Amino acid sequence: MRRRIEAVLFDLDGTLLDSAPDLVGSLNWVRETEGLPPLPVPEMSRYVSRGAIGLLRAGLPETDPECFEAWRNRLLKHYAENSFRLSRLYDGVPELLEMLRHEQIPWGIVTNKSESLTLPIIEAANLKKAVGCVVCGDTLQKSKPDPEPVFFACRKLAVDPGTVLFVGDDIRDIQAGNSAGTQTAAVYYGYGSAGLTGQEVSASLRVHHPSDLVELIRPRRQVSAK
Repeated sequence: MRRRIEAVLFDLDGTLLDSAPDLVGSLNWVRETEGLPPLPVPEMSRYVSRGAIGLLRAGLPETDPECFEAWRNRLLKHYAENSFRLSRLYDGVPELLEMLRHEQIPWGIVTNKSESLTLPIIEAANLKKAVGCVVCGDTLQKSKPDPEPVFFACRKLAVDPGTVLFVGDDIRDIQAGNSAGTQTAAVYYGYGSAGLTGQEVSASLRVHHPSDLVELIRPRRQVSAK
């Protein structure tokens, strides 16, 4: 039986926002300071969902912990100053969010990105007035795949997790949603789609374009609560 959808939670990077150009741009800035050539954005995009540490490990040679931490700090500083230069909402996301507004379906963001990086992006993307809640990687002591950020977002939106659809492109999104008891949608146009396989995603809705969510959410919005 299809369950009614009362609210939607989204991951940010690779789900609502194509942030790879700016994140990889900051990686390439660090590479340039080390005398290394830039790496292509399409090649490095699949590492974006792994955060700064995963991106650096994929994009720079092995080094000692002290040097790696210096690289990490430089990347984060550069990215904080350049986080919305080339980044954009995916095609179809504005229309999806407009549908949620029209249908009076509240929505929020649950990301592992820090608040200091997330909130300026939310403002630059003109999402601040529309989003119902934003839960970042350092909002709580735990982050995805732990379900607590999802529970916290549900409390902020005043909805039961069972009536929430959690949408994300990384396996940690699906794990967090499953553990919290939400419905889940696996995004295959994002950065972590290679990991969206196996039993953990077997019950998830499959999304290959943001417009798919419009067709998936509307019918479930109309299902009578049981």
